[in-house]
Amino acid sequence: MSEVSAEAAALSSKGLSDLGYSDAELEKAASLIVRIKALKAEKNAVIPVHVYQRPEVIHGIADFVGDSYKLSKLCSESKAGTIVFCGVSFMAETAKILSPGKTVLLPAPEAGCSLSESITAADIRRVKARHPGAPVATYINTTAAVKAESDVIVTSANAGRILEKLYREHPKVIFLPDMLMGQNLAKQLGKIPGKDIILWKGTCIVHDSFDASSVSLYRQMYPGVRILAHSECSPGLVTVVDFVGGTGDMLRYVESTNAPYFMLVTECGLGELARTRFPDKRFLPMCRLCPYMKAVTLERVLSVLEKPARASVVEVDPKVAERARKSLERMFELAEGGK
Repeated sequence: MSEVSAEAAALSSKGLSDLGYSDAELEKAASLIVRIKALKAEKNAVIPVHVYQRPEVIHGIADFVGDSYKLSKLCSESKAGTIVFCGVSFMAETAKILSPGKTVLLPAPEAGCSLSESITAADIRRVKARHPGAPVATYINTTAAVKAESDVIVTSANAGRILEKLYREHPKVIFLPDMLMGQNLAKQLGKIPGKDIILWKGTCIVHDSFDASSVSLYRQMYPGVRILAHSECSPGLVTVVDFVGGTGDMLRYVESTNAPYFMLVTECGLGELARTRFPDKRFLPMCRLCPYMKAVTLERVLSVLEKPARASVVEVDPKVAERARKSLERMFELAEGGK
């Protein structure tokens, strides 16, 4: 069996055929994967891949797969000299902040994030001026410049835990920029938006499009279904589902729970990943595609490894990076049991 055929067979065995990939599509992907792996070894590169990426990227070339928090940690621990980040721009920036001596490449340099683009460093400075003394907890889906103005970064998985710790010492906390997640956190922690927790108006174009109207219908059609929603979804939806959390939390819930059906209310990539990881479980469609995440393809990964365009080389101003790094390190400290 040729190297390409072996890669195609591996993709099929990992569930891509069950997702609808044809033999021709698997062969095409496999030929690219062979070339990418050779270049990766030649250039001492590592490829972190977010869970929303395309299945052939996740199962074909990833050195590790996860959410923003996990990828941030693993990038900083990797001994590779080059990081090819299969995700969006703020994630690649975070990798550069935590690994300043490494080359960080973004295959799709235009891959932004509606949430990240909803706020600037100047916006945060204005909010801080209106609420002096209140610590700023900023969602990881933000630019390096915004992180640099923050006291601590949070993820969907650890935001509640970190905010609880901040409230032990402060009567008021500024949470930015995800308004819907902030509203969910306010309810979870018993805080009043505008008084105890100061919110911003940002949302994710994927998660702000879901609502609760179809949940009862799905429960009638599929008795016993477990519905999971990302914490970036609206409070109205969050109150009627069975589980709320980040992408890693959602996968762990599916793995540890027995149910006739599961519905993952988030970006479609997580549902595809879940179907390949848990082939014996049944999943119902309720997702939206993120155009930014889907901008990354095998062709673009190969191209950035062969000859990276200037726009694909991720740089962060050293002064900004130093301040942003402190807010990320504070997240690691608080999330992993520190003060």
